[in-house]
Amino acid sequence: MGIVWITGSLIYYVKKEKQNRFFEHSTEDLPFVSLLIPAYNEEQTIEETVKYASSLNYPNYEVIVINDGSKDQTLTILKSLLDQYPNLRLVNVVNNKGKANALKQGVLASKGELIATIDSDAILDKDALNHIVPHFITPNNGERVGAVTGNPRIRNRTSLLARIQLVEYASIIGLIKRTQRVLGKVMTVSGVFVVFRKKALLDAGMWDTDLITDDIGITWKLQRRFWDVRYEPKALCWMLVPETLKGIWKQRLRWTQGGIEVILRHMDIFMDWRQRRLYPVYIEQVLSVLWSITWFVSLLIMLYKYIFDQEFIMPTLWIGNYLSIICLLQFLVALYIERKYEKGILKYMLWGIWYPILYWHINALLVIRAVPRGLKILRKNKDQFATWESPDRGLHI
Repeated sequence: MGIVWITGSLIYYVKKEKQNRFFEHSTEDLPFVSLLIPAYNEEQTIEETVKYASSLNYPNYEVIVINDGSKDQTLTILKSLLDQYPNLRLVNVVNNKGKANALKQGVLASKGELIATIDSDAILDKDALNHIVPHFITPNNGERVGAVTGNPRIRNRTSLLARIQLVEYASIIGLIKRTQRVLGKVMTVSGVFVVFRKKALLDAGMWDTDLITDDIGITWKLQRRFWDVRYEPKALCWMLVPETLKGIWKQRLRWTQGGIEVILRHMDIFMDWRQRRLYPVYIEQVLSVLWSITWFVSLLIMLYKYIFDQEFIMPTLWIGNYLSIICLLQFLVALYIERKYEKGILKYMLWGIWYPILYWHINALLVIRAVPRGLKILRKNKDQFATWESPDRGLHI
């Protein structure tokens, strides 16, 4: 898969990304955008996010913050900002019912033809909407576009864990989305920043409130309704990432569980030949889960034989070395492509060596932990609410 991602991303880069295209449209042509920011206990970040969200280089938009039953000072801070930012609106959900439900309430209160969503710690590049919106209005199949996801960038990079994630977001998330766009379907939009066509959201039934990851779930619902989901690497969004092992574990466990829940919910795609372009994405996810389970079982067998079998010879590690070389090559290609958006990013290649040493094992263990939790989706009531917690925003907080 590493070789596939490298090849696919280079094809995407040469065919669609290498040219410095910037769409020019008159103000009258640009649709109104409602920018939704769901927030739960975000008193430390919400003011900064609203400040930057209110000063974009886009003429026709509003900012709607949905306070999802916060128990800290988030609501008080938001009320104090209403007079400061004329395009800011506030929706207050009394009880915490999860991000998906908060986004639904935001859509119901929105005025825009397009719905943009960002996390409450995110800072949008001033031209982010100018890069994404043209996908929805260009003559070339623009009416089929249901969602366009942006390019998440890491803001905090003072620790080893943050720098590893910087390389990961470029080489894993960025390369995968480029390759999946070449193939035609994507696994998920980036929940930190994505723009939807409101008509598409309503057609797909909006977000599933019982799924722990709203972004993966809505991506599959849109594509199963044959809406096109795209990736726009020029639309930058700066975000905070966890810088503790506990914070990373909680975040990635939620992501992994959400992926498994979506796999189980949409296993019936193989009954419909019209969904065939989703088959490769689905199969790749299933194989990733099986790989992690196989790795874990093999590790237990090897440790047992190493301890109790005196004649056991440790297997050679050349396969692991081969995989690590492919991984580092993937990082190099990704950072080479991403240097277009961030000067000096190639220097972080040094921190990529930690990824196969540390993150591969963590990710595999996460799958083992997430599988039984994800299986609960088979007997879960769809009317339930998957509530959320404010994640680890980094050591500087």
